[in-house]
Amino acid sequence: MPNIQTLDACASPLSYFGAELRRVREAHGLKQAELGEKLFCSGSLIGQIETTKKVPTREFAEALDRALRTDGLFSRLIGLVLRSQLPSWFRPHADMEAKATYISTYQSQVVYGLLQTEEYARAVLATGMPDDLESLVAARMERQRILEREQPPLAWAILDEAVLHRPIGGHKVMRAQLGRLLEFATNRWMRIQVLPFEAGEHASLDGSFTAMRFDNDPDIIYTEDLISGHMTANPDTIREASLRYAHLQATALSVEKSVARISRVMKERYGDRP
Repeated sequence: MPNIQTLDACASPLSYFGAELRRVREAHGLKQAELGEKLFCSGSLIGQIETTKKVPTREFAEALDRALRTDGLFSRLIGLVLRSQLPSWFRPHADMEAKATYISTYQSQVVYGLLQTEEYARAVLATGMPDDLESLVAARMERQRILEREQPPLAWAILDEAVLHRPIGGHKVMRAQLGRLLEFATNRWMRIQVLPFEAGEHASLDGSFTAMRFDNDPDIIYTEDLISGHMTANPDTIREASLRYAHLQATALSVEKSVARISRVMKERYGDRP
């Protein structure tokens, strides 16, 4: 008799996903290999996901719904599963980010997470030497779904020009990442400005920060240090951050000139614009 691992559906969102996958698969009278054939993957992968040894992707969840005709069950669960893969200290920020109606951020080191390509995100996240890099990448890509809503949050990102020049992931990755930024040039919900080198000293030399506004909750300021993140709704901090952001916006290149600067860096450092 095969050794069937007992599943604790209450242990985590990932466990619940795996238990539901096994329940629905068995209800259809399918073995793992047979379901794998329907999804063009191995039966081993099905088993790994059922026993929480592998984190499913959104594409896998959507394929499950189509193959098993589960009326969007797994597509609804996957958001919870991927969110659970975020570092515990970051989850409160991700929750607030998903509820925000307006997001303004200044980034001095890397492209803002909601604007990263998958390859760029993978290179950034790999620097922390995580145990499961692909789960973190999938979770970051899942965060970006808030920009795909029918009415996404209004967002304004100011990127230090150093972000454009730092070759994270190599030339090919950076060329694609800058191309991704240029795609937002005509986006009605997102605006991107570049804080140029020639600005010299500026209002946020201390580092990056993000402000979030909500319909029915106080504004929040989010910052990160080496190993954790911090949120505050302190009115004095909110006021100081708002003043600094206003100075950054005034110092940064206009949205139109920022597009030109991104295009120039893309061509001069990473090859012709695709």
